Amino acid sequence: MKVKIGGYPNRWVSNLHTNHMEKKYGFLWEMNHTRDKEKVVPTRYDNLLEEVEDTLQTLYNWTGNLIIDRMEQKVKVRIDPWDTWSMDHTLAPIILPMLKQLKETNHGAPWVENKYVPEELQATPEMLKDYTEKGKADELHFKRWNWVMDEMIWAFEQKMKDNWEGEYYKYEDDPKAIFGMTIVWSDDVGRQAHQERMTNGFKLFGRFYENLWD
Repeated sequence: MKVKIGGYPNRWVSNLHTNHMEKKYGFLWEMNHTRDKEKVVPTRYDNLLEEVEDTLQTLYNWTGNLIIDRMEQKVKVRIDPWDTWSMDHTLAPIILPMLKQLKETNHGAPWVENKYVPEELQATPEMLKDYTEKGKADELHFKRWNWVMDEMIWAFEQKMKDNWEGEYYKYEDDPKAIFGMTIVWSDDVGRQAHQERMTNGFKLFGRFYENLWD
């Protein structure tokens, strides 16, 4: 397998006025529109920078952006025959680091239904009402999503192990055995619980696949 995915085409954007205003009046000054409880009144210099920014942006839109808007992200993928012999193992070392990076850089979180998380993380009816009617996230909102992310990450970590099931068996040399070894201890209950947690992690990956963005 060989995968090469280029960056997204970046449009030319003039932020001369925007950066100046945010530095002078604070981040998202247009939304807040107040400073020290008084309405922000732009100065002549502020207005001049806005005119310059608009002029530059118009120039960008009629020059470089005409070309950039026609560009597409470059994606090249080559699949070799052996990549699908164990496709689940082939994809694991690609998906795992992406999940870890997403968790580190993620700025948002989807609503996670109670059936997907432990009882201590489940939302009350009041929390659900506040979210659906007011868009208000409760104090467990991001904890639920982090739990889901951790379970997905854990599942793919196990998939990358050569033999995770070996943790639940113990062998000893036995010349009389067919393969020269005999199982002297096993934890079938623990192995089954391990497998069920892995399977659930992959189910969560499928359920929240469209939420894997930053």
